[in-house]
Amino acid sequence: MAEQPAIEPMHQFMVKELVHLPTFHVGGLDFNMSITNSVASMIAGAALLILFFGLTARGQIVPNRGQALAESVYNIVDRVLVTPIIGHHGRPYIPYLLGLFCTIFVLNLMGVVLVVSNLGGVTLNFTVTSQLAITATLAILTFFSVFILGFIKHGPKFLGLFWIPGMGLIGGVLMAIIEMISYFVRPLTLALRLFGNMMGGHVVLSLFGSFVVALGIVGLSGGIGTLAFVPSALSFLMIVGLTGLELVVALLQAFVFTALATVYLNEVVNFGHGH
Repeated sequence: MAEQPAIEPMHQFMVKELVHLPTFHVGGLDFNMSITNSVASMIAGAALLILFFGLTARGQIVPNRGQALAESVYNIVDRVLVTPIIGHHGRPYIPYLLGLFCTIFVLNLMGVVLVVSNLGGVTLNFTVTSQLAITATLAILTFFSVFILGFIKHGPKFLGLFWIPGMGLIGGVLMAIIEMISYFVRPLTLALRLFGNMMGGHVVLSLFGSFVVALGIVGLSGGIGTLAFVPSALSFLMIVGLTGLELVVALLQAFVFTALATVYLNEVVNFGHGH
């Protein structure tokens, strides 16, 4: 009997080079310009977003279905997040938050929908947001953009964000240290939340998929082994249910990431007074 290949649920997250391009050396750093499956997925996601908004941005008074869908996506950011959390002062930041939401959602969705793998030996799907480097980049970009904006708008007074009045000198300093630690941990929590949810869901899907195949092979052996078709079928039903759950998670994680970014912006925009 031929030896069955080992189940490797983490294999789907490996970054592989698709197109080799030259490496540039700048200031002692090497920049490999080769196109990997991760880069190809991000290019495809960007192309889908450009195509979607290019086809739906019509500005008609009576919108068609495409424009109505695009406006619904915009309203999620505008009316559900920015206006209730920041107020009308947050409208200049809607383009960034909208871009953040759409980018994360599309990349998440591609990892769930494009589940055709190993066709002709080539893996066609890759979940970009299952890579910590990608989620950390989005988190750091968002966090430090907000932090720098705080200093641009308020100068050194922005450091007052870490000072809790009424604590006295010693208590105030200790609380300021704690507040600064919790504040600068934000990029880590943003990155890990998105990364962990997307990776965990895909690992579970991969494991149940392997159960379907392995138990199905046992069932084909005949005899008492045919009973293995039952757990194989149950595993398949689990995949169907988990795929639906992953679609919800893809939207939810994009929403949560954008919502937290909006909350961080609110601390800058409405600094020093309530909203």
